[in-house]
Amino acid sequence: MASAATLVSSSTSPSLSRNGFSSFIHKPSISSCRGSLSSSLSTSKMFLKYPFRSIPHKRFKPFSPVMEWQDSKVKMEIDVPISVAYNCYLDRESIPRWMPFISSVKILEDKPELSRWSLKYNAFGRDIEFSWLARNMQPIRNQKIHWRSMEGLPNRGAVRFFPKGDSSCEVELTVSYEVPQILLPVSSALRPFLESLLLQGLESFAKFARSSAADSAP
Repeated sequence: MASAATLVSSSTSPSLSRNGFSSFIHKPSISSCRGSLSSSLSTSKMFLKYPFRSIPHKRFKPFSPVMEWQDSKVKMEIDVPISVAYNCYLDRESIPRWMPFISSVKILEDKPELSRWSLKYNAFGRDIEFSWLARNMQPIRNQKIHWRSMEGLPNRGAVRFFPKGDSSCEVELTVSYEVPQILLPVSSALRPFLESLLLQGLESFAKFARSSAADSAP
């Protein structure tokens, strides 16, 4: 029995006595440690050379609709000399006397080339009010008077005069305003309404011009 026990001890203990637990625990070699260290250093260098950067958030620009000009045009023959019609319309501060939706036009005293316009009208059960500063463009005598807004409601307008004899002329009024392209169908539907207002204005202007011609007659 003792010899058997001795044989069992001698079969296991030499391995333990010589290498400890080397039979059961793997010790990494020096070369493998060096390989791991070098790979770690190369990885670190890679991150130092190409540092991680977060993707910047793009700022979205505010939506800016595409704008287009919408024109409304009316004309009428008036039985007054072209010079009378031209001089009557040249007095911009008198425009509210015949244009139904223009409540006031004021020429700036320090800058006579500028005028302040106000629009006020009740339509579709609502009170509509706008104002704008317009530049009075250089007129062409007895031919054209025109203006263009500089701030406020984007619009422009022109009045053209065509002779029809010594005592009559044709007056053509064009008013244009900017609308978003997406609203063009709605704006087009409203054009007949605006043109009816402009035509009313021309009819009132014809009466005003005839009255002015009678007052200036000798």
